[in-house]
Amino acid sequence: MPEPYDVITMGRIGVDLYPLDIGVPLARVETFGKFLGGSPTNVAVAAARLGRRTAVITRTGRDAFGEYLHQELRGFGVDDRWVTEVEEYPTPVTFCEIFPPDDFPLHFYRQPKAPDLEIHPPELDLDAVRDARIFWMTGTGLSAEPSRAATLAALQARSASARSASARSGSARSESPAPEFRTATVFDLDWRPMFWDGGDHSSVAPARYREALAHATVAVGNIDECEIATGEREPHAAARALLAAGVELAVVKQGPKGVLAVHRDGSTADVEPLPVEVVNGLGAGDAFGGALCHGLLAGWDIARIMRYANAAGAIVASRIACSSAMPFPDEVERALAEGAVTEAIAAGPSGAAS
Repeated sequence: MPEPYDVITMGRIGVDLYPLDIGVPLARVETFGKFLGGSPTNVAVAAARLGRRTAVITRTGRDAFGEYLHQELRGFGVDDRWVTEVEEYPTPVTFCEIFPPDDFPLHFYRQPKAPDLEIHPPELDLDAVRDARIFWMTGTGLSAEPSRAATLAALQARSASARSASARSGSARSESPAPEFRTATVFDLDWRPMFWDGGDHSSVAPARYREALAHATVAVGNIDECEIATGEREPHAAARALLAAGVELAVVKQGPKGVLAVHRDGSTADVEPLPVEVVNGLGAGDAFGGALCHGLLAGWDIARIMRYANAAGAIVASRIACSSAMPFPDEVERALAEGAVTEAIAAGPSGAAS
């Protein structure tokens, strides 16, 4: 039987075209860098950088950009066996503008439809999904069919497997119980209104979020995303509502106020952000996600996980790129030891802030 993956993510992928000119409107930008993009894909990259065995379930167009994404995934050590082609639609492209410290507009080109929304349930390797130590999905995957049905099929396979394992453990005492958090099903709330019919006023998104939350064990989102999922904006109220919806661990990201994590067992962590000179805030959440997976797999307590994930996110915020900016373990440990993301850390191993 093949070794289970540490992390399998599912959902968005594309090419990020980021300006190499900071503080310049897109209309005047002349030079761009090309990078692997898409939030769940970046999470897989981030976890791989931290030494985890990862794979992504997604789809690209049958075009040169699709070939590029396969090359990048393999280069980052992410298994691309479940990244398949869609003949009808082009690989998505995303542009951003960079106005530090807190304005990074995104411009998505995902029309007429993104290939990553064409994931069909029969195409899923549900055995691999069930066996993965962590499965990570996003709200965007719920925004259209057949992606929504495929995402729910994966979630249902995970929750059914967990119920079966719980029944087995109840009938026969294990001599070496698995560490807490050894397996997690993570719902990245990932609210992108432009992908939903009705946008910010979508009438179906809250119900779809609630349906997915019933199968997840961990929920991660910022205040706006928590409001879509629960109707709550106050962080502690949002965390309680996420726990009530079915998860075991609620992680509420609060931007410059840090992050709040609340576990069903009553443990909490309210962690301040790590000081950093922000260059590009995009991708920081994905680095946070990869580090969250790493900490869950290591069995750390939630305070340590949140500090580590905060540091990983801060490092990426200090760099222009997303996927290629994901930190290595020694960089995260150094940032934690120094209590800030210094210029040397931001510059990266090669001495260039990529």
